[in-house]
Amino acid sequence: MKKFLAIVLALVMVVSFSATAFAADKTYTISIGHSDTTQNLIHISLEHFAEAVNERTNGQVKIQIFAAEQLGSNAEMIEMVEMGNLDAMMLPSGQQASFCPKFAALSLPFLFSDYDHVYRVLDGEIGQELLEGLEDHNMIQLAYWENGLRQFTNSKRPIEKPEDLQGLKFRTPEDKMTMAIFAAYGASASPFAFSELYLALQQGTFDGQENPVSNIYANNFQDVQKYLTMVNYQYQPKDMIFSLSTWNKLPADLQEIIQECALEFGAEHRKAIRDNEATYLAELEAAGMEVGYPDTAPFIEQAQSVYADFYAENDWAEDLVARINELK
Repeated sequence: MKKFLAIVLALVMVVSFSATAFAADKTYTISIGHSDTTQNLIHISLEHFAEAVNERTNGQVKIQIFAAEQLGSNAEMIEMVEMGNLDAMMLPSGQQASFCPKFAALSLPFLFSDYDHVYRVLDGEIGQELLEGLEDHNMIQLAYWENGLRQFTNSKRPIEKPEDLQGLKFRTPEDKMTMAIFAAYGASASPFAFSELYLALQQGTFDGQENPVSNIYANNFQDVQKYLTMVNYQYQPKDMIFSLSTWNKLPADLQEIIQECALEFGAEHRKAIRDNEATYLAELEAAGMEVGYPDTAPFIEQAQSVYADFYAENDWAEDLVARINELK
């Protein structure tokens, strides 16, 4: 079904752009996919983005949003974007590192002290440097959106020290760095489709998963996970990526409006993540989830092997991390 939808979408894109090429008002329909539910804050901000683009272009640009992996997994959608068969998507950090090698540094454990540190890095010179290589894959990034500081959940036991993770089976994104972090803690980790994760947790295929609080809340993981461990072990953005095949067909004035809206509602999404975290945590606890706040020092210490391996594999990595740390 997902493959059928993808084929239909590709045909719609061709017809849409071809049919409007000779129209006086030149209207455009842009399809954007993402992996989160319609209750997720990212989807809500995408709806606001779509409304603003339609209004500010006087109806010339219509944004169609496909949520919850309707068009395929993140890996499948990014392939579609690269091939020009999907206009845009919200790309998680792990997949983006496949196209922008320096992007992998963002996923290093405990790299960021807080959100303010994150934004000083992403919204400055380093943030642009990290995108090197993206255009070589027929893609352009319009804005850094949010995924957030990430936490552990599991159904087996409270996580108070790194040793408590040993032997647990965790679902992770398709991200080598994240899997390396769990390996350092002695846990078993493997990627799995996010849209199918709730059922997998319910059935015991995985003991746990890792995500920002907003994603845990939006996906009702409190129903299938007993323990939430607040450690901020990793940060990842989720970014608005357009296919250059689509972007280059848009007139400059429409590109400017879409770019401005991408930045504006990316900022809205960031703020919503931060503003709602305390409320979400309270509701998760009220639903029966046990929330723990362990000392992160032992977790940081045990994860240093991940840094050593990353530095050994990339001769630019140690300098980049030092520059990121200077912005704390």
